[in-house]
Amino acid sequence: MNILVLGAGGVGGYFGGQLGASGADVTFLVRERRAGQLAADGLVIETPKERLVVRPKWVTAENVRADYDVVLLSCKAWDLDASIAAITPAMRDDTMVVPLLNGMAHLDVLDAAFGRARVMGGSCQIAATLTRDGVVRSLSEFQNILWGVRDSNPRQQIVASGLADAFGRTTVGWSVSQNVLQDMWEKLAFLCTLAGMTTLMRASVGEILATADGQAIMRRFADTCIAIATAEGYAPRDAVRQRFDSVLQSTRSTMTASMLRDIESANPVEADHIVGYMLNKARQHKLDDTLLTVAYTHLKAYEARRAAQRLPGAD
Repeated sequence: MNILVLGAGGVGGYFGGQLGASGADVTFLVRERRAGQLAADGLVIETPKERLVVRPKWVTAENVRADYDVVLLSCKAWDLDASIAAITPAMRDDTMVVPLLNGMAHLDVLDAAFGRARVMGGSCQIAATLTRDGVVRSLSEFQNILWGVRDSNPRQQIVASGLADAFGRTTVGWSVSQNVLQDMWEKLAFLCTLAGMTTLMRASVGEILATADGQAIMRRFADTCIAIATAEGYAPRDAVRQRFDSVLQSTRSTMTASMLRDIESANPVEADHIVGYMLNKARQHKLDDTLLTVAYTHLKAYEARRAAQRLPGAD
């Protein structure tokens, strides 16, 4: 199976690099600057337990060809349109896209670009970043990726099995989801709560819970997101809700959302794709939107300030 990975940053670099290290046929689609780093230093992955250097195959947008069975789409939501343009030349009629973006809104955009039959479901859990010197640094020992078919599509089934064979030779946590939209909605409900609360309060879960009203506000935000997923037909399963509580109600938790780290670094954020998307869903279903409104307004005010300061990515 020929695998194209869009980007070699925190997500694509980690999962694609692990595939490449295990012998899978992986090519990275990267920009010129990143290509220079890969050519000079290889793909360097650092975790709390190891340092891995992979000599990967890579292409740039100018020379990518339609030679791939599957594209792992690892980009930020605000870069989705540019990413679609970048991978379009790599798409054969039977090439599948496995998006690893947060949320759900990107599925409609990808369906419009490539057709639903060529867009699978996917999700990952990883805390990783790309350092200035080009190192993919995993910030924890936990990494997981899943994918699955959205329809009873034979080609999607073949690709799902092929990815299982490829990831089965790595040490990465992975699974082929039997209900990928359920898994994606469960992640969105959790992520929206984590992102909305930690960016709004500019604090970790534990720091929020240490305040007089932090626990009640966190619970209200989570209940809202769970109610939205339920109204959409994807009520989080009991085991998942227990995992929510183990993180979101832990006074010792130092967890923050990557969106908060983006704000602290003055980077673009996925305000519309995560919190804004859930706010619209809350209003469609006539659910309590109070906390989502405040969190979204906060993020849009941050974006307005970035735009006024003409920071990179603020267009």
